[in-house]
Amino acid sequence: MGHSPVNSLLLLALIPVTFCVLRYKRVFEEYTRVLAQRYPDIRIEGENYLPQPIHFASFLSIFKLAVIGLIVVGKDPFVLFGVETPGLWAWGQENKIYACMMVFFLSNMIENQCMSTGAFEISLNDVPVWSKLESGHLPSMQQLVQILENEMKLNALMDTLPLQRA
Repeated sequence: MGHSPVNSLLLLALIPVTFCVLRYKRVFEEYTRVLAQRYPDIRIEGENYLPQPIHFASFLSIFKLAVIGLIVVGKDPFVLFGVETPGLWAWGQENKIYACMMVFFLSNMIENQCMSTGAFEISLNDVPVWSKLESGHLPSMQQLVQILENEMKLNALMDTLPLQRA
């Protein structure tokens, strides 16, 4: 079975996709499956699109562990600052398991929101061809195939043009 001209152009293509793993892992897997069936010789690589900066989420992760540690050990950090112990902290000392679970799950929820970018960025041979961050939506499979084929046709046309020197 032979390749069409466009399909043969995709033989050496690399399609890196950076996406929000929290939201679009299944979408990436579905697109990869369909594109691999249509273009069996292309390489599709996916990785997490990290928000910039991630300092707050990292801080929250460390802070969460410190708070859980203080709850388990039974130390009152408010005494160090000369502040009256809040009722919530006193409740946490009386209900350590519930307090630790509450801190853990609430902070994880906030961390996930901080790390969730909503990104689904597609490149073809290091040239961006789709950005969900810019467009606001994911491409349909038909749109994605059309974009890839148009880019490959354009690349093939550019390769045939003689270099113009200024």
